[in-house]
Amino acid sequence: MAYLVDSVIEVDGAQGEGGGQIFRTALTLSMCLGKPIRISRIRAGRQKPGLLRQHLTCLRAAQAICRAEVTGAELGSTEVNFSPGPVVPGQYEFAVGSAGSTTLVFQTILLPLALAAGQAGGATSEVTFEGGTHNHFAPSYDFIRMSFLPLMALMGLRVDTEFMRYGFFPAGGGAWRARIYPVERLQALSLDGQPTIEAIEVNALSAGIAEHVGERELAAVRRKALSPTPAFEQRLTSAAGPGNVLSISLKMTSHCVVFDSIGELGVTAERVAGRAVRDARRFMAAGVLVDEHLADQLLLPLALGSGGGFTTLKPTQHLLTNIAVIAQLLGRETVLHNRDEDRYEVSILSR
Repeated sequence: MAYLVDSVIEVDGAQGEGGGQIFRTALTLSMCLGKPIRISRIRAGRQKPGLLRQHLTCLRAAQAICRAEVTGAELGSTEVNFSPGPVVPGQYEFAVGSAGSTTLVFQTILLPLALAAGQAGGATSEVTFEGGTHNHFAPSYDFIRMSFLPLMALMGLRVDTEFMRYGFFPAGGGAWRARIYPVERLQALSLDGQPTIEAIEVNALSAGIAEHVGERELAAVRRKALSPTPAFEQRLTSAAGPGNVLSISLKMTSHCVVFDSIGELGVTAERVAGRAVRDARRFMAAGVLVDEHLADQLLLPLALGSGGGFTTLKPTQHLLTNIAVIAQLLGRETVLHNRDEDRYEVSILSR
């Protein structure tokens, strides 16, 4: 629960699923609201509690863009005090220093930079990120570019990106840049009705590993006979260390839903492909417009903007926890309606 103690909002990082999303959501809302927070028991629900490098980079990025006063900014810290100043648009560079996710750092500072600039009369920010671009348990750069940002554009938020290098676990070394344009207020977003999959693209991307791995992944997807018939592509690239990702992109009118499966040692190419196919088929069978990961990422823009709603799969504990943190810090209610076994409607009313 969040509550006021000497004007500082106390946030329990162990609530719900007890992961890093609580920390990132709290930082974003603190900057957007201009309110100091104290986050305790950070990532208490994880095997390694406390701040990892990517969480520490999120904190340092947030501190940099609003000149915040911070305590607890160190690896392994389980409590952080964050007192924000006004958000300052500009040019920034943030390096995770490992293969930690750059996209999670991006999402932490995106809305503060865009909204603060818009409300102050307009200034564009350019931010360069270095670290992991395709990670387990985090949106890939491709997911951000193809799935998340098109929906932000529908809400009036423009972001241009430039990709420079791939970064896989454990070497990292990836890099990309985002140009974030000011927006005074985010428009409402409504995604409902019956989805139509207009096209499917399947891509096997590999760096520093045998070419046959990607070939086997694509062959495994072909045997699953997805409909409509996909377009297949294999890409070989360079990176600081070896890596592989199999992506299935479902293209709809308004946006694209991307299902990534990251290759790893000891996991066959067929199994890597099978995970992406499983997730894509579940999504298509449910008749929804937003997968469970994109649903989680849309909550903050809707809550800080003009509201809206979407259809999605059965909410994860991750999503439910994010809903709770937003309600506590922002006072906005997210309404869930179960329309079928694996079909839910999520809505945040306009304010």
